Amino acid sequence: MDRRETKMRHFILVHGMCHGAWCWYKVASMLNSAGHRVTAVDLAGSGVDPRRIEELRSFAEYSQPLMDAMAAAVDGRERAIVVGHSLGGLSIALAMQKFPQNVAAAVFVAAVMPSSSNPMSCIAKEV
Repeated sequence: MDRRETKMRHFILVHGMCHGAWCWYKVASMLNSAGHRVTAVDLAGSGVDPRRIEELRSFAEYSQPLMDAMAAAVDGRERAIVVGHSLGGLSIALAMQKFPQNVAAAVFVAAVMPSSSNPMSCIAKEV
């Protein structure tokens, strides 16, 4: 398929527990090479984020860098594909709830998924 015929998308990649944005380097390189836009996020206390994990008081605080990336990267006309690995699945679920109009699709890669009976915002407060 000719690259010009394919709609280029924005992928937002979210790492799992004990990882950072660095874990997506091969996937990000492949997506960039195909012409897609890629944002790999370091969640709070992870990767190059300077905070210590012990300083975080909620899952919402842990996921805040993703919320910031969603708000900054998606301008209302663009809908991103969010990809979460492992615990990153809960973070992308939170982003999907907060920014439903900005999410084209969600990909859970061997990821934690919230139950359908509890909104992610409730889980984020409890964890």
